[in-house]
Amino acid sequence: MTDFKDRERAEEAKFAMDEDTAFKVAARRNRLLGQWAAAKMGLNEEETTSYATSVVQADFEEAGDEDVIRKVLGDLTTAGVEIDEAGVRAALEEMAVEARRQFMAGS
Repeated sequence: MTDFKDRERAEEAKFAMDEDTAFKVAARRNRLLGQWAAAKMGLNEEETTSYATSVVQADFEEAGDEDVIRKVLGDLTTAGVEIDEAGVRAALEEMAVEARRQFMAGS
């Protein structure tokens, strides 16, 4: 019986760790996307930092990536940047790969 409880606790701990990792990678991905979009909009360093933070915060509006995509696409369009939703989605995927790479490298 103890083995089963130990195993159950280990599975719960692994699940919690996996969820925490996924959250951190998503936040890093969103920050990278914000930095990418800020560069497209020609923002300075201080504005870029602020904008990247706002993109991370936008992810808390609803489940999934649609809130982030909607924010970035809207902001880019408002700034006069020629880009469509597919372009933002492609950048989001690139940033997801980079965020995972950075997280695994420990940076």
